[in-house]
Amino acid sequence: MTPVAALIAIGVWWTSNTIAHHAIHRPPFRRRSVNRLFAAGLSAATGIPQAAWRDRHLAHHAGKEPSVRLTSELLLDISFVFAVWITMAEMAPVFFATVYVPGYVAGLILCGLHGYYEHAGGTTSYYGRAYNALLFNDGYHVEHHMFPSAHWRELPRHRAAEARTSAWPAPLRWFEIAGLEHFESIVLRSPQLQRFVLRAHERAFRRLLFTSVPPMRPPSLLRRDGGDYRIVIVGGGLFPRSAIVLRRLLPRARLTIIDANRRHLEIARRFLPDGIACRHERFDGTARDDCDMLVLPLSFSGSREQIYTCPAAPVVVAHDWLWRRRGLSRIVSVALLKRVNLVRRL
Repeated sequence: MTPVAALIAIGVWWTSNTIAHHAIHRPPFRRRSVNRLFAAGLSAATGIPQAAWRDRHLAHHAGKEPSVRLTSELLLDISFVFAVWITMAEMAPVFFATVYVPGYVAGLILCGLHGYYEHAGGTTSYYGRAYNALLFNDGYHVEHHMFPSAHWRELPRHRAAEARTSAWPAPLRWFEIAGLEHFESIVLRSPQLQRFVLRAHERAFRRLLFTSVPPMRPPSLLRRDGGDYRIVIVGGGLFPRSAIVLRRLLPRARLTIIDANRRHLEIARRFLPDGIACRHERFDGTARDDCDMLVLPLSFSGSREQIYTCPAAPVVVAHDWLWRRRGLSRIVSVALLKRVNLVRRL
């Protein structure tokens, strides 16, 4: 894709998710006729008829199936779009076919990714400052659904403590899900990468558990009733690095892996030492009474803020991105962009 086509794609995506989106919820002008002309102009600029975009988006907020009504407003928007396309095709046919159309289609794909990952697994917010400055607080999506008529400047005031959050903005959130699993598949095929990953995680876990203040040395990990320390590892399927490392560091601990994906557990069993239990179940983020330590993966899809503020176990160790430091924290690897955070229940 040429730089100009890329700019067209970004323009379609950015305009749709900022100016056009806010105009749906808070029309910028008092007179309806002026708002209609403004919508027709946005239709021409983005190639997306705003009347259809408005009906679909409001149905989304209402929890209804989207439907498009053939109205005079929609016909006006479509006529503006076609006028631009026909003029461009006649005056610059090569540009239209090889630059504009690919850029426009890429913009629609970006919009689709954006909308999908804002709600995949539940409505999700992203609080990065730069992104929200550039996209008029679009990252405050949980808050937007709670207060859909609020001005975009007001959304940070409504920040929800219980909001489901992500370390990635919506258009890049596919990397958090698909990208992580793709990397895991590479690790599974490379003994060299497996050794690197294990060394990096063992070093971080050792420093986190044995040099913390106060230190979590092995004697303190034994339960008062004489039983072994219970550790539940969430999402430990595929290459089970946390389970392998914790078995080395805490050989008397009772380790259990839970994973919602049965196939991942079957793969993980090939690498696990004896004595580690595996259970096919989903962790819902609520408090657990079956463990003394809970280990959460980088791919955890629940609210990390809730986990950090209200730990679901006496000790929670969460794999997180390098730039998200919480509680006691140790870097796993700069190359992996990863750290582990430890929080305790008060």
